[in-house]
Amino acid sequence: MGWLGNRLPTCLVWLVNEVPARRVSAAVWLERGASAVDLNSDMPAAVFPSVMSLEATVAGVMIGVDPHKGSHTAVVLDQVETVLGQVRVKARADQVEQLRRWAQEWPDRVWAVEGARGLGQLLAQQLIAVGEHVVDVQPKLAARVRLLNTGQVNKNDPNDARSVAVAALRAHDLREVGIEEDTAVLRVWSRRYRDLASLRTQVVCRLHAVLCELVAGGFSRQLTAGQAIEVLDRVAVHGAIAQARLELARDLVADLQRIDAQRREVKRRTARAVTASHTTITDIYGVGPIVAATVLGYVRDIRRFPTRDRFASYNGTAPIEASSGNRTIHRLSRRGNRQLNYVIHMAAVTQIRNRGTAGRAYYDRKIEEGMGGKAALRSLKRKISDSIYARMIEDTRHRDDNPSEDPGGHTGNDSVSSAAGSHPATPALRTSHSRVADNPTTNHPTTQQPNHARGGRRKG
Repeated sequence: MGWLGNRLPTCLVWLVNEVPARRVSAAVWLERGASAVDLNSDMPAAVFPSVMSLEATVAGVMIGVDPHKGSHTAVVLDQVETVLGQVRVKARADQVEQLRRWAQEWPDRVWAVEGARGLGQLLAQQLIAVGEHVVDVQPKLAARVRLLNTGQVNKNDPNDARSVAVAALRAHDLREVGIEEDTAVLRVWSRRYRDLASLRTQVVCRLHAVLCELVAGGFSRQLTAGQAIEVLDRVAVHGAIAQARLELARDLVADLQRIDAQRREVKRRTARAVTASHTTITDIYGVGPIVAATVLGYVRDIRRFPTRDRFASYNGTAPIEASSGNRTIHRLSRRGNRQLNYVIHMAAVTQIRNRGTAGRAYYDRKIEEGMGGKAALRSLKRKISDSIYARMIEDTRHRDDNPSEDPGGHTGNDSVSSAAGSHPATPALRTSHSRVADNPTTNHPTTQQPNHARGGRRKG
């Protein structure tokens, strides 16, 4: 180096003198990433720490599957993300046999199915039934791999399947798919009830629009099938257009009656399934059969959440951090399972609307402490989440301790019988999510009328 070496900074001298000349194809680097180069060779340990080999976490090959209604595309990768093969099979009765015949070349394999709880549910369950090992890859993980990939970025089925396999290789906490449990029944009926509720809202909105064309001022109140029939019986029509609108309104009323009957039947089936589960979360005020079925159906095994904080993060009642610099800020979370968040919200609103409940007393105390209505509602939702978690943990322990005993009627710990019940005093993220113990039997007078007590149903 001569005089140049004496004038360069120490770090640049090391770069010039110590790093051996190495030519790496740019195409290989883009295609295979860091695995194409041995990062540990000829480099100081302080610069490049040891990289854990994928062989330590994944044995054999990973087969990524991009499922669709009409076909399934599978791509197999080795431990360094090299594509070894791909196949596309039609979605039909022998789809699993075709995939297994194609994959018999790699006996030590793991199947990574995108959306194994959704569109890929049937294929994943069929693979499990024949003894295959299957993991569930969330679509957002595969999308991130495709977004950050510098090579094959085109949106097509083979690239999607490859992204699923890469996401499965790199992830450390993927959930292994097992045989569906009985809680799937609760999830089926809770979804059906929610779908019927959406259909009912759609029919009622259309009926309101038709009534505005038949009756001056329309119908301003919440509409039921009986009220609509009374209004239509008093309508005097003149002309073919008005007659057509009247007939359309009667058809919509018939649709409304049919949907209401279906909702009642689904609610009865859901109530029977919840009763058969012997859960005690229905002892929480505001948690009825539909709320309980939604919680049990989506949570499945509560033990997969090690703490109540993890459970709150899953259902979206825990705040998320949005800090910067010296400012530590926590704000409302829009993440998590929105179906769970919605039913917890409805349970909280039910408690607030009924004076004398522990939840309403807790809400009033938060208002007195200076919180706004929405912040107090979010705080109550977190309390309900903690109460649901504690009861489900207690139910699970009781079933484990008494495998042959009917757990029906087991009330669990009295300290969690109320959403605003006591919890261990632990540092809170902020006052709106405080877990400081409160006395659930104390009612403090409130100087401010809560917004939600006047009939509002805004989500917090």
